[in-house]
Amino acid sequence: MKLSEKLVIAILGVIVIFLCAISMNKREMFYPQSVYQVYLDGKRIGLVENRDELLSLINEKQQNIKDTYKVLNVYPPTGFEIEEYITYGEDVSSVADIYQKIEDLSDFTIEGYIVTITKPGNDGNDEVKLQLQVLDEQIFKDALEALVTTFVDDDDYQNYINNTQEEIKDVGSYIKHMYFEESVSIKKAYISVKNKIYTDKAELSQYLLYGTNEKKNGYKVMVGDTLESIAEASKLNVRELLIANPSLRGENTVLKIGEIINNSIIDPVMNLVEEVKVTEDVDIAYEKKTEVDDNLNYGESVVAQAGVTGKARTTQEMRIINGERSQETTMISYVTLREKVDEITKVGPTSHVVGQYIDTGLDWGWPTNQPYVITTDYENRWGEHHDALDISGTGFGSPIYAAREGSVVSINTGCPKNGYLGSSCGSGYGNYIIINHGNGYEIIYAHLSAVNVSVGSKVKRGQVIGAMGNSGSSTGTHLHFGTYKGDPMRGGTPFNPWSLYR
Repeated sequence: MKLSEKLVIAILGVIVIFLCAISMNKREMFYPQSVYQVYLDGKRIGLVENRDELLSLINEKQQNIKDTYKVLNVYPPTGFEIEEYITYGEDVSSVADIYQKIEDLSDFTIEGYIVTITKPGNDGNDEVKLQLQVLDEQIFKDALEALVTTFVDDDDYQNYINNTQEEIKDVGSYIKHMYFEESVSIKKAYISVKNKIYTDKAELSQYLLYGTNEKKNGYKVMVGDTLESIAEASKLNVRELLIANPSLRGENTVLKIGEIINNSIIDPVMNLVEEVKVTEDVDIAYEKKTEVDDNLNYGESVVAQAGVTGKARTTQEMRIINGERSQETTMISYVTLREKVDEITKVGPTSHVVGQYIDTGLDWGWPTNQPYVITTDYENRWGEHHDALDISGTGFGSPIYAAREGSVVSINTGCPKNGYLGSSCGSGYGNYIIINHGNGYEIIYAHLSAVNVSVGSKVKRGQVIGAMGNSGSSTGTHLHFGTYKGDPMRGGTPFNPWSLYR
């Protein structure tokens, strides 16, 4: 064989070996490899060879989370997904690199529970009110029970749940049913450490009662302080102060100098409803009447009959919401214990013409039927002053009377007969009537189901002007009876309606 032939054969051999090498390399490049694709919130962040190694690294690296929440394991973030993936030569990241990307982009999770609280919406459908994360579902159950016993006496609560309540003998109350307006669901889940996680009952109880975990400074008791004075200064009533301070066992609790009293306004996350039967003795207001006596001198007046407040024993069914009576009550029975005696003042002729009578402004009639119940007095309530009496017990559609003669200055009739708490219809008053009763007195009769007068109408004492209802911002059928010096809607000064009758 010639040298040239040997050279050609050698060159061809080299070429064949090179082509074989290239062919083998291509076969290796396109050989399928099983790895894991890592996603975070739907976005791909890389490939890893070993799934378990990544999860173990996450758990190993987050010792501070384990120490904080006293747990054994830490897990990937919410939104983390890992799926088996077949690759043909794509770059595979190290477990350490993928871990670092996850740590940079999100927070890790631990095992816990998500508590979802829903409430009925105004359209009849439930809507999510809020979600809470708790380390243990028992923490939430204990905090919820603590919320209940904030509003309900411990003994009453235990008797209710154990079915050992005693029937009412003379006066007292009986819990027929107890529930929360909201619905609760508890689901085990991986919960993110970037959100608030409740780990103890006390902190969660505070949140459920106040809607916040901000520290409350409270009020330091000083010489001369009483529950009444502290409540007044805090724009609360005594009942509310007792609710915020379960350690104070009643209105007669003796305060200690330097003691810290919680005087914050509560804003419960959940609303506890008690349906109760109550038998109690209530006062019945007497009315003030004026009679002209021609035997008296001009301008002279004499109280001929002193007023005496009546007393009645009523049995009612009502709802108590977060320790406060709702605005509606249903009267079951009514027994008069002592008849009221109206105050009668005799006056001499009010002009130089004998027998002529000009109303002196002393005559005030009651605006509803009897029997009635005062569900909210003229008092502080949840940080604001309730500038009226809420009168209930006479039923939806029962008559509302003009307290004395006067002229109708304003009405509103555009609201549905049944409102809801928080409604702004009629500026929250629903359907209302405002009457100028003379001598600077103006009265608003609110939350009506019907209005029987018009602006400019002249009314007499005892005339039916409308019907009791539940319109506007209201939790039940009642009359909001607000007395003012001046226009209630334009800066008039409220005063206690009881001053007209006591």
